[in-house]
This record gives sequence, C-alpha cells and structure tokens, in this order.
Amino acid sequence: MSVEGWRTALVLGGIRSGKSEFAESLVSKAPVVRYVATGTSNGDDPEWAARIEAHRERRPGSWVTEEIGSDPAQLVELITAAGAEETLLVDDLGGWVTGRLPEGGRPDALADAVRGCRARLVVVSPEVGLALVPTTKVGRAFADALGEANRAVAEASDAVALVVAGQPSWLKLNDASARPVALPDVIAPATPAPVAAAPVVVPTPPPTNGATPPPPVADALSAPTMTLPMVSTGLVIQPGMDLPMPDEYAGPQATDRLATLDFAGSGLGALAEVVSFAAGTQGVAVPAAWESVRVLLLHGDHDGGAAAGTTSGESARRVEAARAGEGALARLAAEAGASLQVVPALRAAPMEDGPALAADEVEAALRYGWRLAEEAADSGVDLIVLAACGIGTEAAAAAVLAAGAGAEPVTVLGRVVTAGGRIDDAAWMARCAAVRDAMHRSRQSPRGAKDILAEVGGGDIAIATGVLLGATARRTPVLLDGPVGVAAAIVSRDLAGQARHWCLLPDHGGNPAVKHAADVLGLKPLLDLRLDLGEGVTSLAALPLLRAALRLSASLPAHPAAPEPEVAAS
Repeated sequence: MSVEGWRTALVLGGIRSGKSEFAESLVSKAPVVRYVATGTSNGDDPEWAARIEAHRERRPGSWVTEEIGSDPAQLVELITAAGAEETLLVDDLGGWVTGRLPEGGRPDALADAVRGCRARLVVVSPEVGLALVPTTKVGRAFADALGEANRAVAEASDAVALVVAGQPSWLKLNDASARPVALPDVIAPATPAPVAAAPVVVPTPPPTNGATPPPPVADALSAPTMTLPMVSTGLVIQPGMDLPMPDEYAGPQATDRLATLDFAGSGLGALAEVVSFAAGTQGVAVPAAWESVRVLLLHGDHDGGAAAGTTSGESARRVEAARAGEGALARLAAEAGASLQVVPALRAAPMEDGPALAADEVEAALRYGWRLAEEAADSGVDLIVLAACGIGTEAAAAAVLAAGAGAEPVTVLGRVVTAGGRIDDAAWMARCAAVRDAMHRSRQSPRGAKDILAEVGGGDIAIATGVLLGATARRTPVLLDGPVGVAAAIVSRDLAGQARHWCLLPDHGGNPAVKHAADVLGLKPLLDLRLDLGEGVTSLAALPLLRAALRLSASLPAHPAAPEPEVAAS
C-alpha cells in the first residue's frame, strides 16, 4: 500500500501522544494546506490558549488556517466543498464533538462528507478508548459521542493510524482507487475519436528536504512503523547537482543509421533531430516511439503588473475546461492518448513590490515538481509534456530571462492580445514596467537559481524547474514550447546543467521569450508552425509527427546499396 493509495486518513492518539505532529507530517509535502481548527482560544484559560498558540507556531507560513469553532455543520460543508487539488488537515474531532453535544444526533453527515471527499484529507481525533470512563454525565456523553464519531470517520476513511508515545501504527490501509471518487487532478480526456483510455494516477505532494533522494514510497510505507517518518525526507535540490546525461554514442549512431534507410527521398530532414534525441535519452540506436505521455498543466497566477490586460478568473476557466475535456490542450491530449494532470501552484505576489515567493515556498515547489516527475516515471510514462495556464506568466518568464540570461525585458515580452484579437499596448507597457521595477528592486539580490525563483519566478516556474530536474534524474524526456517551460530550463542550468539535454523544443511558436531562451540553451526548434493556442498545445500538435518519424526510423529497412552501419550493442 503506497502513500499515493489513500485519499482520506484518520489519525488517532491519546493526550500528548504526538498525533497532531504525525498528521502534520502526512501533509507537510503539499505546497498549500487548509488547516481546519475546531477549537478556538479562550481568554479565560491561558493554558488552553498556549496550546493553540503552539499549534499555530508549528504550521508553515504557506498554510491557511480556518477556525470553525463550535459550528459542527461548517466542518461538513468545508469537506464537501473541497476541490480535488486541495489538502485539508482537521484538528481535531474532539472540538467538533464538543460543539455537537447540545444537539446530539449521529455523525452520519460527517462520515458521508469524508467518504465522498475529493481533496486529500487528514482528520485528527483523540482515541477515547485510551482514557478513563468519565464520572460525570456530560463527560460520559462526550466520550460516547466521540467514540461514535471516530468509528464513523474510520469506516469512511481510506487509512487509519494510531499514534502512541510518538510512534505511529497503521490500523487500516485501503486502496482509494477502489472507491468511485472523481480524481480530476489526472484526467483521461474526452476523446473525439476512439483513443485508448489514459491512465489515472493520484499525484503526491512534494518530498521534504533531506540528504539523499527518497526510496519508493510504497517500500517505505510497508516497512516497520519506526521508518514511517522518513517517508517525507531525503531530497536536497541545490546548485551543482550531478544528474545523468543522455547516451553520448546512441544519438550519433541513430543519425548514421538514418543515412542507410530505404527512403525514396533524402530522408527525414529536420525530424532527424527527434530520432537522435530519442536515441540519446533511451540509450539505443533504434529508439522507440513514445507511447505513454503525461501532460502536466501548471496552474499558477501572478499578481500585480504582470497580469495587466488579462481577465480575472480566466486561467481558472481554462483549467476547468481542461478538466472537462474541452479546449485545445485537452482535446489534443485525448487524440494522443495522453493523461492530463492539473498541477496547482502558489499564487505569486506582485514582483514589483517584493519577492514573488518566500524561500521556503520555493523549496516546497521545487520538491513538488521533482516528485511529479518521479510519479510519472514510476507509472511508466516515457515522455512529459510541460504545459501552463496562468495569468502573468509571460511577464514572470521575461523577468526570469532578464535575471538569469541577461535578456532585455522589452525584447522577450510578447505583445498582449485580448480575447477579441485586439493588441493592447497599454497592458504591454504595464507588464514591462512591472518587470523593470522588479529588476530594479532586486538588483542587489543574488542571482542564484533559487533567488531568481523567489524574487520574480513564482510557483509555476518553480514547480516546472523541479519537474525538469526530476525528469532528468529519472531519464525522462520533456517537451517544451512556452515561456514557463523555457524559463524553468534557464533556472535549472544553475542547479543541474544536464537538464537542458533532456528537453526537446518542437516549435517556438513565434514567442520572443521562447526564441531567446532556445538560443541560450542551444535548443533548436524542429518546426515552425507559429501556433499560439496556449503553452503545451504546440507540443501535442507536433507529437503525432514526432511519433511518425520515430516509427518510420525503427521500421524501414536499409537501402540495398547502403553499407551496414556500425551499431554498438545496447
């Protein structure tokens, strides 16, 4: 049973058992957590207020706290309304039961909400069986109600853990995939033509910092209980990482072999490059066409001048369309038989006023992206398509190129075109001013990869950088075609120079930021389609052609007059 297998969990424990800390560790890898507090501070009880304050100080700054106090109905509403991309931590059921006592009744509504919850949910509760039987009527009523609530929520949850003296033990681990619950984070898009169903997997939040890359989570979770806290440790992302390179011999061998094939004409032309690229990343002279493809759609907005000229809520509308199988990205993903995973990113603060992200948020986003790439590789994906849908991404990418590649912002910031096709020069100037002010504000800041992400990059570019690094570590190629992807590739150079060699640029789409970054990175676009349908769409539009080139190169015989190519054993 892997940690990806459960969606909802109940964590039980006695007083001071460490149940809250363990529950927090289960969600510590998520970039954003909604912490639902059922208890509120009481000015007449300093000790209780101190306990609540200790809980607050433990929470990361990126967590959002919601206090529901004594309103038990609000908890049910929160869980029911939570989206599939959210992470909720409820601490604890004892406070919820206290607010419920005057009305009484069974906890059926809460159990139903947990059972149908789309979000990743962890609920903390005192284990009533570890306490003495109360001597008062009210105390016995509380114990009975809490015990009943624990049993109902445990029955509805995928996983149940008991924490004793800081040591967790799993009492229940069910496979969440067996429940009929919609998981829109990974979508098998609606197919306009008969296409094999895309795989459905549950994404995992990012691993936390540590010394070495973590072992597979399934192995860690099936190990003895004492090793469980180590599941979320082990990954350090830092400059100078030594990641693998593509095979240096397979690419040239594939190119030499193409010259011997029985083509009626002169060959594959520009598409010969895709054969060489695939050969190097697969380590063979006769590469196979990519069959299992995953589209990672990064959704992160940027506030301030970067968003000038855009409609509020436009990126959210695009994401919902993708989830519904609508729009160019989802439809082309369906045609390609690719799975589509929506990846939420932290909203970036106005870069002209201060850092777009905090340092700890950058670390979490990098690890999140790395883990997304690992999950893709673990599930058999052999190609990742990096897509993005966010307000202000073009300006953020321009700022990253200015800080990391010495570009002039005005030369890499594309014109702003409204939904009606009108060119909005005023919005373009506002974006340029935001980038200019951000560069001036941060002129004394270091220019390291993480510094750039914090100052001007934002959550989507930071996650994309983690994806590129994680894909490189797992020898998985990535298709780029937009400003978020190439900005991440620029940033990744300082962390691991090998990452760019695992990236393929099907087309620059005429985007000035993509063209500039491609020159800096040495990425030669294969095509010149000039599509402008959203980041990731060009890669999917080109994918059938790239696959055709790979299949032809693998299946065509050699020309009768061609010499036998020298191919080393793979």
